[in-house]
Amino acid sequence: MTGIVEAGYLVATLSFVGGLKYLSSPIKAKKGNLLAAMGMTLAVGLTIYAAISQNLPAVNLMVILGAILIGSIIGRVMSSRVEMTGMPQLVSLFNAMGGGCAMLLGIIEGQQVGVSTLALNVQLLLAGGLVIGAASLTGSMVAYYKLSGKLKDNRSRILIYLARTSLVLILGLLISFAFNLFPISFITVIYILAFLSLLYGVLFVWPIGGADMPVVISLLNSLTGVATALAGLVYSNKIMIAGGIFVGAAGLLLTLLMCKAMNRSLLKVLAGTFAKGKEGGEVKEIHIKETTSSETAMQLAFAQKVAVVPGYGMAVAQAQHACANLQKQLESRGTELHYIIHPVAGRMPGHMNVLLAEANIGYDLLKEMDEVNDEMDQYDLVLIVGANDVVNPAAENDENSPVYGMPIIRAHKGKQVVVIKRGMSTGYAGVENNLFGEENCQLLFGDAKSVLQDVIGQLKLV
Repeated sequence: MTGIVEAGYLVATLSFVGGLKYLSSPIKAKKGNLLAAMGMTLAVGLTIYAAISQNLPAVNLMVILGAILIGSIIGRVMSSRVEMTGMPQLVSLFNAMGGGCAMLLGIIEGQQVGVSTLALNVQLLLAGGLVIGAASLTGSMVAYYKLSGKLKDNRSRILIYLARTSLVLILGLLISFAFNLFPISFITVIYILAFLSLLYGVLFVWPIGGADMPVVISLLNSLTGVATALAGLVYSNKIMIAGGIFVGAAGLLLTLLMCKAMNRSLLKVLAGTFAKGKEGGEVKEIHIKETTSSETAMQLAFAQKVAVVPGYGMAVAQAQHACANLQKQLESRGTELHYIIHPVAGRMPGHMNVLLAEANIGYDLLKEMDEVNDEMDQYDLVLIVGANDVVNPAAENDENSPVYGMPIIRAHKGKQVVVIKRGMSTGYAGVENNLFGEENCQLLFGDAKSVLQDVIGQLKLV
């Protein structure tokens, strides 16, 4: 029986590896997700089979199966109803659930009879998993509320000092227990750590700016994976160890890639600070030029090569289908069109591609920023749909700007630029976009979906 379970765990682990490999390609991502899900189903099934073989009480089995059924139904309903713009919030909730599980494992195992006789390294693994899980639970919930707009940033120094104090207390308690500096029982340590870690999760995430929340979510996801791996070490369960390592490594890699895409160090993100511009920087008055749907349609009609830069505004307006219809109109005229995607487009890293795929936009038309940035001057028209910070030329040419150094799509290099946006509000970084004052830039105000539909109507008349 053990051999069958171990062999099954190996198959499940290989499916995780294959799933991650496929997820690196937009074309194969759906297959990768399905492959990994099948591996997880196999791992859960084998674990239940092994437990039954060891005379698992019927009541326990019913509780496990009931929990799986309820969780599956809730997960299915939530995932089917969430909009793509709400995907980061959904991921936050998933992270919170994973962290909560790790915390509960630590508490439950800490109360088991004879746990005090366990080896110190096992007790520390339990405590470490609990700390990481509890902090991930409350931290992910705070991230969820901030992304949903239900909780504002609070960069008070008091919160930062309290967060550091709670972290010091956590580490101090763990060290004291490890070296037996104080006569305190393991279960007491567990409860104190749970309280401090839950508090730390809130204090740690709350001061971090909303623009950095995708990075924080990815980091919390990585920590949840680490907690799972620690639990796997406690139970000597190879599949938990492997799965936790995969989640932890993938989450950390994504975190670092997003930091690089924003030219922000992870330490600065966690500190909740943006780079400050130099004192006495020149304030530049921006004169914008407004355009109309008919004028934009005329420009598109005579353009041979067009670039579309999608952003959060497109996602909110659900304008991806309108973009696809515009693409068909232009292709019928022999116009070449590309969609240029920033690594953190629309504050939804990796999800902008999925949003466009919903509208059956071909993957061959999607171009990453680095692929085309040196060739932007070849586009007759760059159509920016709801993007802001990721096309701000101040990131390259204004050392006084807080976003200076952040990699951007060089839309300003296009021969003509049209920006579709609702109003003159700033982007998530709270910085004025110097692109709007460029000679080759015009602004087309309105809801992205409605505006694009109007442009398509006008284009048919040209």
